[in-house]
Amino acid sequence: MKVKSLTPKAGLLAVLCLMGTTVFAQNTKTVEYGFTTVKLSSTFTGALGSLGVIPGVVWPTRLSESGTASFPITGGAIDLDTASGNVLHSGGLTLTAGGIETRLQSFIIDTTSGAPVITGLVIAGNQLVGRVPLFNLTLPAGFSLPISAKHGFELSLEGVGVTLTSQAAAALNGVYSVTAFTEGLNIGTADVSAVLSIRKQ
Repeated sequence: MKVKSLTPKAGLLAVLCLMGTTVFAQNTKTVEYGFTTVKLSSTFTGALGSLGVIPGVVWPTRLSESGTASFPITGGAIDLDTASGNVLHSGGLTLTAGGIETRLQSFIIDTTSGAPVITGLVIAGNQLVGRVPLFNLTLPAGFSLPISAKHGFELSLEGVGVTLTSQAAAALNGVYSVTAFTEGLNIGTADVSAVLSIRKQ
């Protein structure tokens, strides 16, 4: 039996048809704004206190007396079918001890490459170290896909566990010449509340 070869144009159309169920089934939404709030754990605040480290914030982050930090969401995108995406934040945290201030800022929730993580810019003694994976995230029990957005544009996720990464622990131990910061240190529990674009995308 003679098989007819596909022309380049026909071949491209065939590939697009095969990919169509994957490409066009995706449900990626633009993240417009919102807040991520983190209730800092007593384990983390206690560790800071024992080292004489004073926590503070990078504007416009707010830190309440009860130990809850609020980080404004400034943009990003997320696929509701797969939960793959980036959520960008402004502000950050400062850690000050021995006359040295470390700034952890411009956080990004990144779920594009496996386990979810928060990366951030690390600035120690006013010198930029770089963007570092800072916090590992653990999704709450019962989380399932696809993500449901209330009214089609309200995204809410509560009870996300936040722990220190090995990279962040090494960076902080190096800055303050201690060994108290360890991978897996419980930072707290995060709630994410964001508004998604309602424009056709």
